[in-house]
Amino acid sequence: MSSQNEQEPGDAEDAAPEQLALIRETVRKAKVPRAKPRTWRGAALAGELPVARVLVDKGVLHLDRYFDYAVPEELDADAQPGVRVRVRFGAGRHQVHGGRREGGGLISGFVIERLADSDYSGPLAALAQVVSPEPVLSPELLGLARAVADRYAGSLADVLQLAIPPRNARAEKKPSPEPLPAPPAPEAGSWARYGRGVAFVEALAQGGAPRAVWNALPGPQWADELARAVQATLASGRGALVVVPDGRAAARVDAALTALLGEGRHALLTADAGPEKRYREWLAVRRGSVRAVVGTRAAMFAPVQNLGLVAIWDDGDGSHSEPHAPQPHARDVLLLRAAHDKCAFLLGSWSCTVEAAQLVESGWALPLAADREQVRGAAPLVRTVGDGDLARDEAARAARLPSLAWQAVRDGLRNGPVLVQVPRRGYVPRLACERCREPARCRHCAGPLEAQDAGPLHCAWCGQGESEWHCGECGGFRLRAQIVGARRTAEELGRAFPAVPVRTSGREQVLDTVPDAPALVVSTPGAEPVADGGYAAALLLDGWAMLGRPDLRAGEDALRRWLGAASLVRPQGAGGTVVVVAEPTLRPVQALVRWDPAGHAVRELAERAELGFPPVSRMAAVSARPEALAEFLAAAELPGDAEVLGPVSVPVTEPGRPRRPGAPPPGEQWERVLVRVPPGSGAALAGALKTAQAARMARAGRSEGDVVRVRVDPPDIG
Repeated sequence: MSSQNEQEPGDAEDAAPEQLALIRETVRKAKVPRAKPRTWRGAALAGELPVARVLVDKGVLHLDRYFDYAVPEELDADAQPGVRVRVRFGAGRHQVHGGRREGGGLISGFVIERLADSDYSGPLAALAQVVSPEPVLSPELLGLARAVADRYAGSLADVLQLAIPPRNARAEKKPSPEPLPAPPAPEAGSWARYGRGVAFVEALAQGGAPRAVWNALPGPQWADELARAVQATLASGRGALVVVPDGRAAARVDAALTALLGEGRHALLTADAGPEKRYREWLAVRRGSVRAVVGTRAAMFAPVQNLGLVAIWDDGDGSHSEPHAPQPHARDVLLLRAAHDKCAFLLGSWSCTVEAAQLVESGWALPLAADREQVRGAAPLVRTVGDGDLARDEAARAARLPSLAWQAVRDGLRNGPVLVQVPRRGYVPRLACERCREPARCRHCAGPLEAQDAGPLHCAWCGQGESEWHCGECGGFRLRAQIVGARRTAEELGRAFPAVPVRTSGREQVLDTVPDAPALVVSTPGAEPVADGGYAAALLLDGWAMLGRPDLRAGEDALRRWLGAASLVRPQGAGGTVVVVAEPTLRPVQALVRWDPAGHAVRELAERAELGFPPVSRMAAVSARPEALAEFLAAAELPGDAEVLGPVSVPVTEPGRPRRPGAPPPGEQWERVLVRVPPGSGAALAGALKTAQAARMARAGRSEGDVVRVRVDPPDIG
């Protein structure tokens, strides 16, 4: 029952006319009109989170930020974070988050997040299309891409182009298989040959995150050892990623994983697979159906879920360095992933780079190596032939083969194939002391000295002239340029051994394998085929052509290529012999004879630390036309401890000749400087260069001739 002052809703019509009018007026004034739906040109927008923050596919630094767009109601369900979209990118059609309007057309992008509102007060353009509801950009991948872009002074959009393969609709429609249960932990197998090998595999199987630099023993077991590390990681319920330099190495690890785990537990990501198959494999990884990946360079960004191990094989191979902007190196990307995901890290090779030695010296990673007895049992016998021996050897002058090499070939052909490694065309020598072969270096910055077209001696880094050079090791005053390449090697060997088949492996055709039968296999570095049962012998010709390159890494790279070829030879106990034609007293040659790549890398690292060379310091190369380069350097707010070396002239690309990556346009004269900073200032250097480049790109009226190219941590600074 209601009180005297209360009234039921149905009683309103029975009230006095004056009272009823008062009630109606009160309700009319208190009534809040219903909110109209937010619209874009008459189309209703999403009721919740109607704003999409989008990264547009514009790989220019001054647009390396997010843009806000309205989400139409019909795209609400599909326009989720991580999906591909198409947006209008034109004046008056959108608003950059925190910036000004830009011009353009319909372009692709990724939804980064959905928001309730935008901090831009004006009207927002709407998403034009959701290309696919498949979320391909996860928060983890976005964070990794941003870290890589910042480290290499590049744009986020450029990194994502490397990280996410192009969409293939047919592959996207196919469902991924159900994930398989975790496999059992593997036996240590040949990991027992290494001092900490068994403990490393056990730590992976128990869910640990060990970090190791692995000096692999020669022979074919490295692929099986990587596969066992992957199986141990999968056994702990985590994912694993292995990056190798080329498709041939990927095929070997793929075969080892299939033999150990069976089908369906790992994905193979290489360019040889084709766009549909590669995207299908990538989607299986992103969806969590497959938790192990082996692949080439692009696989460094593979979206493996619950990542437990990242591994890279042969990090010194140039194929690990991405040629497209911002040109990251797979080793550095995996190091970022290991630090971010707190997962295990494994860097393996027959050789050892100075970057690997630095990881061990800093204590970030532990060495994983075999004792000397195991090394002697697995390695072939290595013998040397120096320049003096060649000059006195009649056989060498007649057929380019010294007597020792001739004998090794003849003995090896009795038992199987013989490998002959020759430098590829295009190796350009640097200058060295004629007496002791010590490379000639600049007194100002320790860069390599050169004399182009028999001109005056000058530094290739800072451009300083050198008129009174003398060798700091022996006091000599005479320089020599090394011999380049080995012409007609296959023809000469064919004449010297007419009854033996001669096979070649190089740029025109790379052989994967050769049978276990007597044959001469002539190969350029990196293209050596694997022989069934191993080679009986190997000849490493024209060592000076590799040691004499004008490159900071010449010695390290020569040793790596020699060890790669020698690792395909049978052990010394099975008669395996390697003959290297190079000066025996040189550090890389001695490291090969002793089979001590780690010791060579440690000494190289100490020398670079003394001279201020990478990786102890960080460097960036900046090249452009002289006027543009000077303007860029004047505008860049470089760290206070930065040292600018140069400028020096960049070789001109002749009209009609192929243009090298990073080379100036044909006929244009460019200059280059190197900017060097000590440890701890690398991020500041990258940030300063990125800011200066973004400001330069944002200015109107720039022509193609005003292009400035920036590369952080260039692999070749010789």
